[in-house]
Amino acid sequence: MSSELLDALTVLEKEKGISRDVLIDAIEAALISAYRRNFNQAQNVRIDLNLGTGTMRVFARKEVVDEVFDPRLEISIEDARRLNPNYQVEDVVEMEVTPKDFGRIAAQTAKQVVTQRVREAERGIIYSEFIDREEDIMTGIVQRLDSKFIYVSLGKIEALLPINEQMPNERYKPHDRIKVFITKVEKTTKGPQIFVSRTHPGLLKRLFEIEVPEIYDGTVEIKSVAREAGDRSKISVHSDNPEVDPVGACVGPKGTRVQAVVNELKGEKIDIVKWSDDPVVFVANALSPSKVLDVMVNEEEKATTVVVPDYQLSLAIGKRGQNARLAAKLTGWKIDIKSESEAREKGIYPREETIRLFDDSPEPDFDYDEELE
Repeated sequence: MSSELLDALTVLEKEKGISRDVLIDAIEAALISAYRRNFNQAQNVRIDLNLGTGTMRVFARKEVVDEVFDPRLEISIEDARRLNPNYQVEDVVEMEVTPKDFGRIAAQTAKQVVTQRVREAERGIIYSEFIDREEDIMTGIVQRLDSKFIYVSLGKIEALLPINEQMPNERYKPHDRIKVFITKVEKTTKGPQIFVSRTHPGLLKRLFEIEVPEIYDGTVEIKSVAREAGDRSKISVHSDNPEVDPVGACVGPKGTRVQAVVNELKGEKIDIVKWSDDPVVFVANALSPSKVLDVMVNEEEKATTVVVPDYQLSLAIGKRGQNARLAAKLTGWKIDIKSESEAREKGIYPREETIRLFDDSPEPDFDYDEELE
């Protein structure tokens, strides 16, 4: 083994981040393969590499037996004791069998195997790096597009953005920089395969973690997310600190924080509501920006009937039922919305036990879009 190869090991270790031990194991495996194939040998062999001198030697390993059946793998006790009188049955004898021209043949054969091992090690490093990034957000660069995927460069690897994970209101072009949510990292025979999304609710959650320090440090918690990507989303937030307004923290001064998320999602509208463990309060908050008069809860069916002012009915339901649908996803409760006049006709409103616990916190000082119709 030449000094050039030793130098190459050092370079690979530094530039590729692959340990020298992995590379040495790859070279030894390549040399064993080369010896067996080129010299038509089937015996067990061991390769001895001397990194100091750059030399290599091949040793045949044979088991000491009383009676030899396969001379390629076995050696008689008599022959073994001629080499060393201390050998016993079942010991292993090593004898040097390095061919004269082994260096040239080994170099040719080893190159391909070493390259493959290096490639496998690189894939392993990439997989280890990205498996820890599942359900995390990264910034990538659009490389190319086809009928099934958009290929997004994440530095060391290209991720796949499937059609059903692309936002309907976005058009992607090569060299566009986009933030993506890593949904799955798979180990395949061709190396790691990474799938990303622009529609996953987790993307919205991670974007708020980036923009809102109170979420990142745990002062404010995102309890749930409901999203119809590219159109409208709702998130519920909570803080155990009574001095912290979780909604205000997410909106930011003059709406700067939520607006940064809206801009990243190309205008997707976002409602931020206060979470509550009381379904009456939580459902009422979730139907924001609509005002709510009453919420009747059916615990057994996990369903609610919500009464809203007549003039707020269309706002509460939203365009194509979107506001009500997102509120149901956000809270986990079925929501049946009725106008005040309809509820009065059916005799379900007003109730004597009507409890007005609805969120009376001040409206945020930023209005990026309150119109649902």
